[in-house]
Amino acid sequence: MTQSPKTSGWPRIAKNTCILALGIAPLAAHADFFEDAKASLTMRNFYLNHDLRDSEAPAQSKIEEWAQGFILKGESGYTNTPIGVGFDVYAGVGVKLDSSPDRSGSALLPGAYDRAGAPRNSDPRSHDEYSEATAAIKLKYSNSVLKIGGQFTTVPLASAGDARLLPQFFEGATLDIRELENFSFGLGHLRQVNYREFSGRRDIQTGNYLGATSDRFDYLGGTWQPEPLTAMSVWAGRLEDVYQQQLYSVSHQVPVGEWSFGLTLNHLRSSESGSAKAGDLDSRLTSGMASASRGIHTLRLGYQYNAGDSALPFLHDTDAPGAANAIQGLRFDRAGERSWQARYDIDFAGLGVPGLVAFVRYVRGDNFEVAGEEGKEWERNVDVSYTMQSGPLRGLSLRWRNVEMQGDVTGRRDENRLILAYTIPLL
Repeated sequence: MTQSPKTSGWPRIAKNTCILALGIAPLAAHADFFEDAKASLTMRNFYLNHDLRDSEAPAQSKIEEWAQGFILKGESGYTNTPIGVGFDVYAGVGVKLDSSPDRSGSALLPGAYDRAGAPRNSDPRSHDEYSEATAAIKLKYSNSVLKIGGQFTTVPLASAGDARLLPQFFEGATLDIRELENFSFGLGHLRQVNYREFSGRRDIQTGNYLGATSDRFDYLGGTWQPEPLTAMSVWAGRLEDVYQQQLYSVSHQVPVGEWSFGLTLNHLRSSESGSAKAGDLDSRLTSGMASASRGIHTLRLGYQYNAGDSALPFLHDTDAPGAANAIQGLRFDRAGERSWQARYDIDFAGLGVPGLVAFVRYVRGDNFEVAGEEGKEWERNVDVSYTMQSGPLRGLSLRWRNVEMQGDVTGRRDENRLILAYTIPLL
């Protein structure tokens, strides 16, 4: 297996604190510490084929790799003490099933993709296997939880990605506060990241500006949900010496007879921070998504516009915040770009096939500059998944994701992903 590089003090702190928690547990543990514990093993088989023959990357005609992942997660309950103590653990292993130097670079496996420079290293062979692990101690008081160590963050400005074989995670500290009715607050300090196809921690890179890195990302924000179908939130974040941003969001749903109508609006403002490692930044991204659902059908229409002079900066590999049109291949977040989305979802349970769902979407963008001229791009996705509903393999899922994209920057690309996943509960 590949060896992880030397990391910062955060992983060591998490390890030591978890050892301490294990020592405290036998003395102060309550049944909830054990009875509320849960653990699972997810086996994820991932095949990716990316046709590049008509793209702007003629040096490589396609990317095609196949790999098997094993994802082990465990979460304890809390001790019955004034401040409850618990811990979480995670370990992941990725194994190459098929690859070759002339078609590597899928981000399923490490070794072939160089984030700091060219898309392929001088040795483009993917590793045969790799592994990663992290742990975190968590402290609970009332309805608030402080977690120190490995973080699978879900806040809007730092939503850890899980779009490849193994998930992305951060190292740092987060605090989730839920003491007031209808309000939730969060703040965090993230120091390093473990990217989806690497086994070692490293500094945090900036999406769209990969050469700009930092070892400090701080965020603060909250959500007000006055009723179940309405929510408003404000979040602020800063990647030290790279960028700072503020996100404003509101969402509302209205049931009307057999119909349900929804609307989500986002506005994300980004600018440079400190020494401005990515240069002067000005991204003002506004997006909206309207939906209409009836029975097994859902129709969505979206619009997105970056009014600034810079592409959107964000934590690389995370789900781009506030971007309604950031989909499988493209994000439509270039300087000045505006884009439109149409999406249709269907749940075949209403047609007698429970567990089968599908959607198709199309996004088209324009109004950005390429070599002094106006650029255009578009992407079409088809996504079909089926999950076994009964029997010994209940929960086994198979997903096919197909993408076709074309643009003045990317050229023509076609991609297929097949993902077979099965989770075994251990506790």
